[in-house]
Amino acid sequence: MTPPQAKTWSRRGHTPVVRVRGRSRRRVSIAALTCYKPGHRSRLIYRPRRDDGRRDGRKSFAWTDYRDLLTAAHHQLGGPIVLVWDNLNVHKAADLRKWAADRDWLTIYYLPPYAPDLNPVEGIWSLLRRGWLSNVAFTTPEHLVHRIRRGLRHIQYRSDLIDGCLAETGLTIRPG
Repeated sequence: MTPPQAKTWSRRGHTPVVRVRGRSRRRVSIAALTCYKPGHRSRLIYRPRRDDGRRDGRKSFAWTDYRDLLTAAHHQLGGPIVLVWDNLNVHKAADLRKWAADRDWLTIYYLPPYAPDLNPVEGIWSLLRRGWLSNVAFTTPEHLVHRIRRGLRHIQYRSDLIDGCLAETGLTIRPG
């Protein structure tokens, strides 16, 4: 019996080379909400935002983007929302706080200053990085966005994964 022979897609004696265009100003930001309600399946609501590369354009989410995400989540979930947020500076923006104070369907609590182990969404990012984004050389920003959306869509349909992200934090949901 002969051992299997290693095969590559390059000629013998030549190292395989993959050309990847790198643009350091390209960025993809994602905002996500993990939604839990006793007696119902867990939900994941997300919005990706791609940097368009213009110097005057905003690279990350503004408070208005979070406002729109929360409004969409409220309509999609059809009930009041108790939001537990980390201490990202945009989450504590004065305009967003003022907007949230005017909404009787929205209650906001903040996690301690540095507590990623208490944030279930960090588990979602871990699943995404270890699964759909691992071992891939992205050829274009659109390719990256496509893989992100595909991975998040798969996670959305697996409520057991979303439940596992909450269980990993040690937090529990108690009906009030």
